[in-house]
Amino acid sequence: MKLSVIMTTYNSPEWLEKVLWGYSVQTHNNFELVIGDDGSTEETREVIDRIREETGMTIKHVWQEDKGFRKCRILNKSIVEVESEYVVFTDGDCIPRKDFLEVHAKEAEPGRYLSGGYHKLPMSTSQTITRDDIVSGRCFDLNWLKENGLKSSYKNSKLTATPLKAKIFNTLTPTACNFKGSNGSAWLEDILAVNGFDERMPWGGLDREFGVRLINSGIKPKHVRYNAIVIHLDHKRGYKDPELVAANKALRVSSEKEKTKVTPCGIKQLEASE
Repeated sequence: MKLSVIMTTYNSPEWLEKVLWGYSVQTHNNFELVIGDDGSTEETREVIDRIREETGMTIKHVWQEDKGFRKCRILNKSIVEVESEYVVFTDGDCIPRKDFLEVHAKEAEPGRYLSGGYHKLPMSTSQTITRDDIVSGRCFDLNWLKENGLKSSYKNSKLTATPLKAKIFNTLTPTACNFKGSNGSAWLEDILAVNGFDERMPWGGLDREFGVRLINSGIKPKHVRYNAIVIHLDHKRGYKDPELVAANKALRVSSEKEKTKVTPCGIKQLEASE
């Protein structure tokens, strides 16, 4: 099955390059990458062009002018560009384990969306990871990560779960199966049916609201928290705004209460609003 992988980025070329090296060694190699760029400078384009040439991966660079945090819009623009029936969503700071896309392809089911998670790294570890660490898979080894700054935690079990344990943990986890923009997937047909992401929402909960509308449309969630693995590179969050988060939560709660299926501010409105 061919996959379209949509990842977002903004002026983080060093992190983006590490992520792209992770996709260069995927065991499931029938995929295209669509990078939704929310207004980065030329340095990001140069990284994308170089990695495309060095790896031979199919990479589309969808760029929009920097007019503030407009993640939902660049996501919708990226969705329009996909050329497969199934879409995996992630971010430009999440390095995938080599079987990441294989898991999403195998676990995909009609009438379902998949919800994963990420394993957050400290800044020191994020900076230490090299191309060779990624290509070799070393950066997913728990002992190596601990030697390079990762603290002990029960959450580390994500990195060590066998396929059988992963299946059990995915079934038993008490974590809500909300859609995760850093690690989630859905059928393009279902994404278009709910009109993509709601562009009224800036940072904070936009992926969860999208998942609410999928559920309202009859799509059931399915966990891949313990087998679809990405490690999250640390970064500052200067865009975080409590007021915006509160406004987004109100919209998401409204979508839940009103059983909203289709946003009035999504993909179909792109052309009219340009």
